Amino acid sequence: MSVAEDRRREDVVQAHMPLVGHLVREMLARVPAHVNRDDLLSAGYAALVHAARGYDDERGVPFARFAAARVRGALLDELRGLDWASRSVRQRARRTDTARQELIAELGRMPTIREVADRLGCSVEDIEHADDDVQRAVVFSLQGFATAGADDMVTEPSAGPEEMLIRRERIGYLRDAIDALPERLRAVVQGYFFEERPMARIAEELGVTESRVSQLRAEALKLLRDGLNTHLDPALAAQNLVKDGCVARRRTAYYDQIGSKGTLRTRLALTGPDGLIVAA
Repeated sequence: MSVAEDRRREDVVQAHMPLVGHLVREMLARVPAHVNRDDLLSAGYAALVHAARGYDDERGVPFARFAAARVRGALLDELRGLDWASRSVRQRARRTDTARQELIAELGRMPTIREVADRLGCSVEDIEHADDDVQRAVVFSLQGFATAGADDMVTEPSAGPEEMLIRRERIGYLRDAIDALPERLRAVVQGYFFEERPMARIAEELGVTESRVSQLRAEALKLLRDGLNTHLDPALAAQNLVKDGCVARRRTAYYDQIGSKGTLRTRLALTGPDGLIVAA
């Protein structure tokens, strides 16, 4: 292999390193907080180098699309090796979340840990001791923020035109849903997931505790999940519907605001034909 060829591939790798960063940030938004960012970046960069070595431009596939598929696969392989959530932990996460949703509907506010514990028939200590495991088990998908396994966290890289169009529309709806969040919830989501700032820094800026930021994050993710499902999967949204009271009215107003934030054209404009975010 010539020196010129080596240099060309090095240039290709360097030019597409931001792609790895984008895919890692996308992945981190869907996985438990204990997943190490540097580990994912290392796996992604290694896959990018291998992609540059194996790329053949005569096939007519853009390198960014070719590399993205391989980087996603490498990230998924990295996650599979972590074995971070057992089935029992995921079931506990679902039971706890269901109890909270029922209490929100009944009380018109976020329940206390004591109230959740009483609903589940366990002690406050049981919930507190299990909180770390439960947090690891709750994986929010960008396509609905539903509890999922590692195989569900990455969009199929070989999606056809129709599937890609649906994915792009979902990403557009997600951006509109984030923009429609109440100011404090939006600040937490943007700071934590998009700007990757530590929770302590966000808490300091908002003048609250880290525990409160964690609560705001959970509240925002539930709103985003239900808001997206209201427009994209109404049957699923109906399962978490709060029917009465001021909470229901506020949520309905939020869901309506999501729909009025954009159109199909503006939502698709956020991504390119390959489904990757278009640089502003």
